[in-house]
Amino acid sequence: MEFVQGLPKGVYVGQTFIEHPQAIATPNQNLKGFNLALHVNDEAQRVQQHRMILLNQLSNYGVDKITWMTQTHSTICLTINEQIPFNAPEGDGLVTQRAGHALMMMTADCLPVVLGNAEGTEVANLHAGWRGLANGIIENTVAQMQSQPEWAWLGAAISQPCFEVGAEVKAAFCEKYTELEFAFISGQTEGKYLADLYAIARFILNRLGVQNVLGGNQCSFQQTTDYFSYRRDSKTGRMATFVFMQ
Repeated sequence: MEFVQGLPKGVYVGQTFIEHPQAIATPNQNLKGFNLALHVNDEAQRVQQHRMILLNQLSNYGVDKITWMTQTHSTICLTINEQIPFNAPEGDGLVTQRAGHALMMMTADCLPVVLGNAEGTEVANLHAGWRGLANGIIENTVAQMQSQPEWAWLGAAISQPCFEVGAEVKAAFCEKYTELEFAFISGQTEGKYLADLYAIARFILNRLGVQNVLGGNQCSFQQTTDYFSYRRDSKTGRMATFVFMQ
């Protein structure tokens, strides 16, 4: 676990890795490593132990609350401060103005996007697969925020050379934003394209006034010892991207 540099004072952003010194052993080889997802047929007790390990580590920085979501590739974004949902709320975006509250998003090829204002008093975290990006999860999350986000960080996702999609995916973006033609190049299969999730996210963020976009230089598919990848392994765990204000 490493923290992102260059953020406002007191704001912490990071992403977990497959390898973790305190990961609990499992006989399921497809789910080995520091999996944090309950929906991938891993042992629930093992997953909860991993989540407690992460909470204990973050508590050293003042975190006293973690919010997870039941992610559905939607455009739903919620603001959560003091209230603590009994069940993980459904959606793909979270916003908070509460210090010590870590917002979590799970991915294994989809793009995690973290946002925040310049003052370090409000942060957001969202999960953006191609459907979420095309349908407006970034736009909805920015609209949910009380302040204008001044920076964003893009976590590890599948990179363009590894992400082949159909013409319908390209159309979903380019019919909405014609400028996004540049984010698609022809694939090896006729009628297929290689999509650049990072470039698409940067374009949308820039349109929304977020010019300082960090990250976006990893590949969950290619970096086999660092990240889980659904497209690479199908049956696999999930890493978590987190953000909190100390």
